This record gives sequence, C-alpha cells and structure tokens, in this order.
Amino acid sequence: MKNLITGTILFIIGQSMIWFQTNGQFIWPWFKRNPLIVSLIAGTGISYIFIIATRTIAEYYGGLLWPGRFIAFGSGIVGFTFLTWYFMNEGINVKTAVSLLLAFSLVSIQILWK
Repeated sequence: MKNLITGTILFIIGQSMIWFQTNGQFIWPWFKRNPLIVSLIAGTGISYIFIIATRTIAEYYGGLLWPGRFIAFGSGIVGFTFLTWYFMNEGINVKTAVSLLLAFSLVSIQILWK
C-alpha cells in the first residue's frame, strides 16, 4: 500500500509541476518570455518524478503499467481542475464535472479492483 500512496503522490506532484510549466506563461510574464529556460529547468525534475512514480506504482501492481497510466491520467485531470480554478478563475461547468467524475472513476477502478 505504501508504494501505491507514494506513487500517487508523486504523480500528483509531477502533474502539478507540469501545470505550472505549461500554464505559468499566463500567470507570470517571465515564464512567457523564457519558455526554453522553463522547460530546461522544470523538465528534468518532472521527468525524474514520473519515472520514480511509474516504477513505484508498477511495483505495487506486480509489474503492470496500465494501472499507473490511469492513476497518472486521473491525478492530472484533478490537479488541472483545481489549479485552473484557483489560478485562472475558470469555473467548473457540467461538462467538466462529468469529466472529473469519469477521472475519479478511472482511478477508483485501478486502485480498488484487483
């Protein structure tokens, strides 16, 4: 269970970092003026986090990769929703709410169904 929790937390951290890397240009002028520097600085760290998260989740699931992929996807959707709402003031409409429900469903299936 420790590997599942650790891997999921790492995916959430990585997905959040990607949000800032790609959308920081809409918040901070420096990010908009320096996309190469942002990608070089953040990209290596993000990649490393995803490599460790994938390994950790795969170990929990006996070497299977699909569960980790869905957990990464679901954590990305949830993180994107929160960060976009908080930093960009974009609300949640019905279409987004249904998509979030589906993302939660995907992650729940992967975590609870063995």
